[in-house]
Amino acid sequence: MNIVLFHSTYGLRPAVRAAADRLRAAGHQVWTPDLFDGRTFGTVEEGMAHQEVVGRDELLKRAVLAAAPYSERGLVYAGFSLGASVAQTLALGDDKARGLLLLHGTSDIAENAATDDLPVQLHVAEPDPFETDDWLSAWYLRMGRVGADVEIYRYAGAGHLYTDPDLDDYDAEAAETTWRTALGFLDTL
Repeated sequence: MNIVLFHSTYGLRPAVRAAADRLRAAGHQVWTPDLFDGRTFGTVEEGMAHQEVVGRDELLKRAVLAAAPYSERGLVYAGFSLGASVAQTLALGDDKARGLLLLHGTSDIAENAATDDLPVQLHVAEPDPFETDDWLSAWYLRMGRVGADVEIYRYAGAGHLYTDPDLDDYDAEAAETTWRTALGFLDTL
């Protein structure tokens, strides 16, 4: 499978590269675009401040340009938190998308979004301050209305970015379960 994996608001850090290596070891071809031009951040606040300076439109433009050379192959879009938001936006706009793997995040859904049974898998902490229960319920219903086939996995007690071993949010058991489930999902596409 061809996968484009987008980083979180922390930037393209070692955990993202390790995740890409894990996917490659399972036989997938993976690209990890750097939407922050080499900048990484030690806190969410620093990353969000940088994200605001760059702007959402510019981040999406960078993501589209990074994915474009591979989109004809039929990509699986994937990402962590902010990167999941970007991946979702791109996948819903790409009629050749093969799947969408969301880790720790979702995004608003464009009014004109439509897809034909796009397989989607979301992994998110429970509770998660960025992905509240009300938001996730509404998101799930909207994704169904636009034609996505969605599975949601919640991880009680895990921190927001629980798959990143370099952060306080890390939860080894939840992370391993997430990767095992995600790899199974990718094998079905």
